[in-house]
Amino acid sequence: MCSLPTGTEAVVFDCDGLLVDTEARWTVAETAVFAAHGHPFGPEQKALVIGRTVEDAGEAMAQYLGRPGAGPELAAELVERVRKELSRGAVALPGAVELVRACRAAVPIAVASNSPRELLDAALWSAGLADYFPHSFAADEVRTPKPAPELYLTACETLGAVPNRSVAFEDSATGVASARAAGLYVAVVPSLPGVDLDHDWLGASLAEPELHDWARQLG
Repeated sequence: MCSLPTGTEAVVFDCDGLLVDTEARWTVAETAVFAAHGHPFGPEQKALVIGRTVEDAGEAMAQYLGRPGAGPELAAELVERVRKELSRGAVALPGAVELVRACRAAVPIAVASNSPRELLDAALWSAGLADYFPHSFAADEVRTPKPAPELYLTACETLGAVPNRSVAFEDSATGVASARAAGLYVAVVPSLPGVDLDHDWLGASLAEPELHDWARQLG
């Protein structure tokens, strides 16, 4: 049985690596940035940047690459490379469209993403999900993005929902920390294998039957 509450007032989804298969695109871009500066890119390096804002990822890369002060430059390089990768298209992850439809039929839904608006819109449109979300919130539209709670609190306020009666869907430690700080229940489908993330529900994908059974009981 799914451990998420059926008395949920709203559902808020992360985007990258959760709804849309963009992490592969981001990884290609991140690998290219690291390679351009003479470093390999693997799971250790991915863990440094996953779930972060572009700005924070730039600072993390600058520290790792031994280039203090180069965070903004590296962030700009990353955005340009991700923009190019997303122009090739990205698809919805298994179960995402069906789960979004089921949740939307019962309660208000939104997206809260640590990507900038430009890249968030590109991902949602590419995956055919944009029309399902009348409300979405990007990192460059709040003062303090994830792991701070502002994105989730803003989403809940806009949807007219109480945070502790709402559910967040996340894939990274950064996103989980944000949702927890805002007081939401958290459902997790990890993007990185073997990572232990705080959760109320944990699964391998959004296609898991118990998750869709839960969504049909909402409202």
